[in-house]
Amino acid sequence: MTLTPTTLLIVLLGAVVGGGIVLLVRSLVGFPVDDRVAEGQSGLVAWAVSAGRRLPFAIGAFLLILLLTRWIVVAVACSLLVLFWDRLFGGAREARQGIARLEGLAAWTESLRDTVAGAVGLEQAIPATAYAASPAIRSDLTTLSDRLRVRMPLQEALKRFAEEVDDAGADLIIAALILNSRLRGPGLRDVLTSLARSARLELEMRQRINASRASTRRSVTIVVGVTAVFVIGLRVFNPAYVAPYGTPFGQVVLIGILAIFAAGVMWLRALSKDDTPERFLHFRRSEAVR
Repeated sequence: MTLTPTTLLIVLLGAVVGGGIVLLVRSLVGFPVDDRVAEGQSGLVAWAVSAGRRLPFAIGAFLLILLLTRWIVVAVACSLLVLFWDRLFGGAREARQGIARLEGLAAWTESLRDTVAGAVGLEQAIPATAYAASPAIRSDLTTLSDRLRVRMPLQEALKRFAEEVDDAGADLIIAALILNSRLRGPGLRDVLTSLARSARLELEMRQRINASRASTRRSVTIVVGVTAVFVIGLRVFNPAYVAPYGTPFGQVVLIGILAIFAAGVMWLRALSKDDTPERFLHFRRSEAVR
Protein backbone atom coordinates (compact mmCIF):
# COMPACT_ATOMS: atom_id res chain seq x y z
CA MET A 1 0.00 0.00 0.00
CA THR A 2 1.42 3.38 -1.07
CA LEU A 3 1.17 6.15 1.44
CA THR A 4 0.09 9.30 -0.30
CA PRO A 5 0.52 12.74 1.27
CA THR A 6 -3.24 12.96 1.72
CA THR A 7 -3.36 9.66 3.61
CA LEU A 8 -0.45 10.65 5.85
CA LEU A 9 -2.07 14.00 6.55
CA ILE A 10 -5.34 12.31 7.54
CA VAL A 11 -3.46 9.93 9.84
CA LEU A 12 -1.56 12.82 11.39
CA LEU A 13 -4.71 14.83 12.00
CA GLY A 14 -6.38 11.77 13.50
CA ALA A 15 -3.43 11.24 15.85
CA VAL A 16 -3.51 14.89 16.91
CA VAL A 17 -7.25 14.78 17.58
CA GLY A 18 -6.96 11.48 19.45
CA GLY A 19 -4.07 12.78 21.54
CA GLY A 20 -6.03 15.93 22.34
CA ILE A 21 -9.01 13.88 23.52
CA VAL A 22 -6.75 11.71 25.71
CA LEU A 23 -5.09 14.76 27.27
CA LEU A 24 -8.50 16.40 27.85
CA VAL A 25 -9.86 13.32 29.61
CA ARG A 26 -6.64 13.02 31.62
CA SER A 27 -6.83 16.64 32.79
CA LEU A 28 -10.52 16.40 33.72
CA VAL A 29 -10.60 12.97 35.36
CA GLY A 30 -7.04 12.21 36.42
CA PHE A 31 -5.84 8.97 37.91
CA PRO A 32 -5.51 8.10 41.59
CA VAL A 33 -1.95 7.72 42.78
CA ASP A 34 -0.94 5.41 45.58
CA ASP A 35 1.68 7.22 47.65
CA ARG A 36 3.26 3.95 48.74
CA VAL A 37 3.75 2.88 45.14
CA ALA A 38 4.99 6.33 44.16
CA GLU A 39 7.53 6.35 46.98
CA GLY A 40 8.82 2.86 46.22
CA GLN A 41 8.91 2.95 42.46
CA SER A 42 12.25 2.56 40.77
CA GLY A 43 13.91 5.03 38.45
CA LEU A 44 12.94 2.89 35.46
CA VAL A 45 9.25 2.97 36.40
CA ALA A 46 9.43 6.73 36.99
CA TRP A 47 10.99 7.23 33.56
CA ALA A 48 8.32 5.00 31.97
CA VAL A 49 5.58 7.16 33.50
CA SER A 50 7.30 10.32 32.25
CA ALA A 51 7.84 8.82 28.79
CA GLY A 52 4.17 7.86 28.62
CA ARG A 53 3.27 11.54 28.78
CA ARG A 54 5.54 12.27 25.81
CA LEU A 55 4.36 9.28 23.77
CA PRO A 56 1.61 11.21 21.87
CA PHE A 57 4.16 13.88 20.92
CA ALA A 58 6.60 11.19 19.78
CA ILE A 59 3.91 9.62 17.59
CA GLY A 60 3.03 13.03 16.18
CA ALA A 61 6.71 13.75 15.41
CA PHE A 62 7.02 10.37 13.70
CA LEU A 63 4.04 11.00 11.43
CA LEU A 64 5.05 14.58 10.66
CA ILE A 65 8.65 13.72 9.73
CA LEU A 66 7.46 10.71 7.72
CA LEU A 67 5.08 13.01 5.84
CA LEU A 68 7.83 15.54 5.09
CA THR A 69 10.75 13.26 4.26
CA ARG A 70 9.31 9.78 3.45
CA TRP A 71 12.33 8.39 5.33
CA ILE A 72 11.27 5.87 7.95
CA VAL A 73 14.71 5.94 9.63
CA VAL A 74 14.66 9.70 10.21
CA ALA A 75 11.04 9.53 11.39
CA VAL A 76 11.90 6.84 13.94
CA ALA A 77 14.98 8.80 15.06
CA CYS A 78 12.95 11.98 15.61
CA SER A 79 10.28 10.10 17.56
CA LEU A 80 12.97 8.53 19.78
CA LEU A 81 14.49 11.97 20.22
CA VAL A 82 11.19 13.27 21.58
CA LEU A 83 10.70 10.19 23.75
CA PHE A 84 14.20 10.35 25.31
CA TRP A 85 14.39 14.14 25.46
CA ASP A 86 14.82 14.25 29.26
CA ARG A 87 17.59 11.66 29.18
CA LEU A 88 19.50 13.57 26.50
CA PHE A 89 18.91 17.21 27.41
CA GLY A 90 17.52 17.10 30.93
CA GLY A 91 19.42 17.75 34.15
CA ALA A 92 19.45 21.54 34.24
CA ARG A 93 16.22 21.74 36.23
CA GLU A 94 17.38 19.09 38.71
CA ALA A 95 20.68 20.91 39.15
CA ARG A 96 18.93 24.21 39.83
CA GLN A 97 16.58 22.55 42.30
CA GLY A 98 19.51 20.90 44.08
CA ILE A 99 21.34 24.22 44.37
CA ALA A 100 18.23 25.99 45.68
CA ARG A 101 17.64 23.18 48.18
CA LEU A 102 21.24 23.30 49.43
CA GLU A 103 21.12 27.08 49.74
CA GLY A 104 17.91 26.82 51.74
CA LEU A 105 19.45 24.18 54.00
CA ALA A 106 22.48 26.37 54.67
CA ALA A 107 20.30 29.36 55.57
CA TRP A 108 18.04 27.20 57.74
CA THR A 109 21.04 25.73 59.57
CA GLU A 110 22.27 29.24 60.38
CA SER A 111 18.80 30.23 61.58
CA LEU A 112 18.55 27.07 63.67
CA ARG A 113 21.98 27.77 65.17
CA ASP A 114 20.96 31.27 66.22
CA THR A 115 17.70 30.00 67.70
CA VAL A 116 19.38 27.18 69.63
CA ALA A 117 21.86 29.72 71.02
CA GLY A 118 19.00 31.22 73.04
CA ALA A 119 18.80 28.06 75.18
CA VAL A 120 15.89 26.67 73.16
CA GLY A 121 15.51 22.93 72.53
CA LEU A 122 15.38 21.42 69.07
CA GLU A 123 11.68 20.57 69.44
CA GLN A 124 10.93 24.28 69.83
CA ALA A 125 13.66 25.67 67.55
CA ILE A 126 12.68 23.68 64.44
CA PRO A 127 9.05 24.94 64.25
CA ALA A 128 10.24 28.46 65.05
CA THR A 129 12.58 28.51 62.05
CA ALA A 130 10.34 26.72 59.57
CA TYR A 131 8.16 29.69 58.60
CA ALA A 132 11.13 31.80 57.41
CA ALA A 133 12.88 29.00 55.51
CA SER A 134 13.57 28.99 51.78
CA PRO A 135 10.64 27.93 49.55
CA ALA A 136 12.77 25.02 48.33
CA ILE A 137 12.54 23.29 51.74
CA ARG A 138 9.70 25.14 53.44
CA SER A 139 7.07 22.50 52.75
CA ASP A 140 9.30 19.72 54.12
CA LEU A 141 10.12 21.80 57.20
CA THR A 142 6.44 22.55 57.72
CA THR A 143 5.70 18.83 57.61
CA LEU A 144 8.52 18.23 60.09
CA SER A 145 7.10 20.90 62.40
CA ASP A 146 3.61 19.40 62.18
CA ARG A 147 4.96 16.00 63.16
CA LEU A 148 6.69 17.48 66.18
CA ARG A 149 3.50 19.28 67.20
CA VAL A 150 1.59 15.97 67.26
CA ARG A 151 4.26 14.54 69.60
CA MET A 152 6.11 12.36 67.11
CA PRO A 153 9.58 11.48 68.48
CA LEU A 154 12.23 13.87 67.23
CA GLN A 155 14.45 11.13 65.84
CA GLU A 156 11.63 9.58 63.82
CA ALA A 157 10.56 12.99 62.48
CA LEU A 158 14.13 13.79 61.45
CA LYS A 159 14.47 10.43 59.69
CA ARG A 160 11.37 11.13 57.63
CA PHE A 161 12.60 14.64 56.93
CA ALA A 162 15.87 13.20 55.56
CA GLU A 163 14.00 10.91 53.17
CA GLU A 164 11.76 13.73 51.96
CA VAL A 165 14.60 16.20 51.33
CA ASP A 166 16.70 13.43 49.68
CA ASP A 167 19.97 15.37 49.53
CA ALA A 168 23.49 14.36 50.52
CA GLY A 169 24.17 17.79 52.00
CA ALA A 170 21.07 17.52 54.17
CA ASP A 171 22.21 14.15 55.52
CA LEU A 172 25.14 15.77 57.32
CA ILE A 173 22.91 18.29 59.06
CA ILE A 174 20.18 15.80 59.92
CA ALA A 175 22.71 13.24 61.21
CA ALA A 176 24.11 15.86 63.60
CA LEU A 177 20.59 16.71 64.80
CA ILE A 178 19.75 13.03 65.33
CA LEU A 179 22.94 12.49 67.36
CA ASN A 180 22.19 15.54 69.48
CA SER A 181 18.62 14.38 70.07
CA ARG A 182 20.02 11.10 71.41
CA LEU A 183 22.88 12.43 73.52
CA ARG A 184 21.51 15.88 74.46
CA GLY A 185 25.06 17.11 74.92
CA PRO A 186 26.56 20.58 74.54
CA GLY A 187 28.26 21.92 71.45
CA LEU A 188 25.30 21.83 69.07
CA ARG A 189 25.75 25.50 68.19
CA ASP A 190 29.39 24.95 67.18
CA VAL A 191 28.45 21.89 65.14
CA LEU A 192 25.70 23.79 63.31
CA THR A 193 28.15 26.62 62.61
CA SER A 194 30.59 24.18 61.00
CA LEU A 195 27.82 22.49 59.03
CA ALA A 196 26.49 25.81 57.74
CA ARG A 197 30.00 26.79 56.63
CA SER A 198 30.45 23.42 54.93
CA ALA A 199 27.07 23.79 53.19
CA ARG A 200 28.06 27.24 51.92
CA LEU A 201 31.31 25.88 50.50
CA GLU A 202 29.49 23.01 48.80
CA LEU A 203 26.93 25.45 47.44
CA GLU A 204 29.66 27.59 45.90
CA MET A 205 31.26 24.52 44.34
CA ARG A 206 27.95 23.30 42.87
CA GLN A 207 27.22 26.73 41.42
CA ARG A 208 30.59 26.82 39.65
CA ILE A 209 30.14 23.30 38.30
CA ASN A 210 26.58 24.00 37.13
CA ALA A 211 27.67 27.19 35.36
CA SER A 212 30.47 25.38 33.53
CA ARG A 213 28.25 22.48 32.46
CA ALA A 214 25.33 24.66 31.39
CA SER A 215 27.29 25.70 28.30
CA THR A 216 27.83 22.03 27.42
CA ARG A 217 24.09 21.35 27.72
CA ARG A 218 23.31 24.28 25.44
CA SER A 219 25.90 23.07 22.94
CA VAL A 220 24.31 19.62 22.82
CA THR A 221 20.85 21.10 22.26
CA ILE A 222 22.09 23.46 19.53
CA VAL A 223 24.03 20.71 17.71
CA VAL A 224 21.08 18.31 17.71
CA GLY A 225 18.57 20.99 16.70
CA VAL A 226 20.67 22.41 13.86
CA THR A 227 21.48 18.94 12.53
CA ALA A 228 17.84 17.83 12.54
CA VAL A 229 16.64 21.04 10.84
CA PHE A 230 19.46 20.84 8.27
CA VAL A 231 18.74 17.20 7.34
CA ILE A 232 14.97 17.71 7.10
CA GLY A 233 15.46 20.96 5.19
CA LEU A 234 17.68 19.27 2.62
CA ARG A 235 15.13 16.52 2.12
CA VAL A 236 12.24 18.96 1.71
CA PHE A 237 13.87 21.76 -0.32
CA ASN A 238 16.64 19.91 -2.17
CA PRO A 239 15.58 16.28 -2.46
CA ALA A 240 17.91 15.54 -5.38
CA TYR A 241 20.97 16.17 -3.20
CA VAL A 242 20.00 13.50 -0.66
CA ALA A 243 18.19 11.17 -3.08
CA PRO A 244 20.64 8.25 -2.53
CA TYR A 245 19.50 7.99 1.09
CA GLY A 246 15.98 7.22 -0.09
CA THR A 247 17.00 3.76 -1.35
CA PRO A 248 16.97 0.70 0.97
CA PHE A 249 20.78 0.66 1.04
CA GLY A 250 20.80 4.40 1.71
CA GLN A 251 18.48 3.90 4.68
CA VAL A 252 20.87 1.30 6.11
CA VAL A 253 23.76 3.74 5.69
CA LEU A 254 21.65 6.41 7.35
CA ILE A 255 21.13 4.10 10.35
CA GLY A 256 24.90 3.87 10.77
CA ILE A 257 25.30 7.63 10.50
CA LEU A 258 22.57 8.26 13.05
CA ALA A 259 24.10 5.66 15.40
CA ILE A 260 27.45 7.46 15.32
CA PHE A 261 25.70 10.79 15.83
CA ALA A 262 23.72 9.40 18.77
CA ALA A 263 26.91 8.05 20.37
CA GLY A 264 28.47 11.51 20.13
CA VAL A 265 25.40 13.11 21.70
CA MET A 266 25.44 10.59 24.55
CA TRP A 267 29.11 11.33 25.14
CA LEU A 268 28.41 15.06 25.33
CA ARG A 269 25.50 14.33 27.66
CA ALA A 270 27.81 12.36 29.94
CA LEU A 271 30.18 15.34 30.09
CA SER A 272 27.37 17.65 31.19
CA LYS A 273 25.88 15.30 33.77
CA ASP A 274 25.98 16.36 37.42
CA ASP A 275 27.70 13.82 39.67
CA THR A 276 26.37 14.69 43.10
CA PRO A 277 27.58 12.80 46.20
CA GLU A 278 25.55 9.79 47.24
CA ARG A 279 23.47 9.91 50.40
CA PHE A 280 24.59 7.93 53.44
CA LEU A 281 21.30 8.03 55.38
CA HIS A 282 18.80 5.48 54.06
CA PHE A 283 16.29 4.96 56.83
CA ARG A 284 13.48 3.81 54.56
CA ARG A 285 15.66 1.12 52.98
CA SER A 286 16.93 -0.13 56.35
CA GLU A 287 13.41 -0.23 57.78
CA ALA A 288 12.21 -2.23 54.74
CA VAL A 289 15.03 -4.75 55.31
CA ARG A 290 14.08 -5.15 58.96
